[in-house]
Amino acid sequence: MSILDIMISKAQAKVQSIVLPEGQDPRVIAAAVKAAQNNIAKPLVLGTPAEISAAEAEAGVTLASASITSIDPATSELLPQLAAAFYEKRKAKGLSHEQALNTLKNERLYFGGMMVSQNLAQGLVAGSIASTGDMLRSAFHCIGTAPGIKLASAFFMIELRQPTDSGDTVLLFADCAVNPCPTAEQLVDIAQATADSYRHLIGKTPRLAFLSFSTKGSAKHELVDKVSAAAAMTKTRFREINIDAIVDGELQADAALVPSVSASKNQNGAIQGDANILIFPDLQAANISYKLVQRLAGAAAIGPLLQGLAKPVNDLSRGCTVDDILGAIVITVLQS
Repeated sequence: MSILDIMISKAQAKVQSIVLPEGQDPRVIAAAVKAAQNNIAKPLVLGTPAEISAAEAEAGVTLASASITSIDPATSELLPQLAAAFYEKRKAKGLSHEQALNTLKNERLYFGGMMVSQNLAQGLVAGSIASTGDMLRSAFHCIGTAPGIKLASAFFMIELRQPTDSGDTVLLFADCAVNPCPTAEQLVDIAQATADSYRHLIGKTPRLAFLSFSTKGSAKHELVDKVSAAAAMTKTRFREINIDAIVDGELQADAALVPSVSASKNQNGAIQGDANILIFPDLQAANISYKLVQRLAGAAAIGPLLQGLAKPVNDLSRGCTVDDILGAIVITVLQS
């Protein structure tokens, strides 16, 4: 059974409401119907009646067949309530009542984001049409980051064809999509968000390895210093806020993942080749690594998935399939 199959079973036990702002996309319509028919989520689809009708015709399914009701933000009875709440959030930045109303009437990512902010939905999935930049901007403005975290980040869930030497078949790689060159302090936020993601999705103790080209001082460089400092600060933060996780670094990838290598390179370390979360020093290393594992090892790479926000929002690739959207809905339910 794949990790997605396992997560679907978990999602079916929660059945949260997930808003899908891009109802004009036939793929979104098809995914919404699948999610509802399989009791994975209660989709809330945004779009005008004409857009929904055209997308349904192209998808070959109807929202009504799965008892899904669409919402037109421009005419919705929710608009005044959500606009008032958005104004309160952004008035300090100079936003007027009229601007708040116009934004939510015309920008569905914002309307959907405020639905999540006001607990009318438990999460949001979009990006089949919208850009990642637009997704992040609306999420920051409507939802904001989680308590104690200053930035959003992203991770990939890597499902391996063969388990690691310590028996793990699923690893999380972070940050693979958002922050190009995080500082040591930002790496701590990324680590905290990824540990939280791992617990929600996998349900086991997170074991985080901060990766570098050095293991415990085997090389000297300012880049190594950054990773080592981040690992130390993460241990302190996790202790202070009582996060149950194992943290080690700086580590080379083999010391993080191969027990026999860790036994010689990291004899007294908390990670003994059994990491299930890899925290990369920067976006270049993370992006290159997940693509190599995906293409050369035949691993499934699910993501990028956003994290570090106060409530779950997930971004899609504009080339996504119906099943990709469904998978993002499943993960968003579990993150909620």
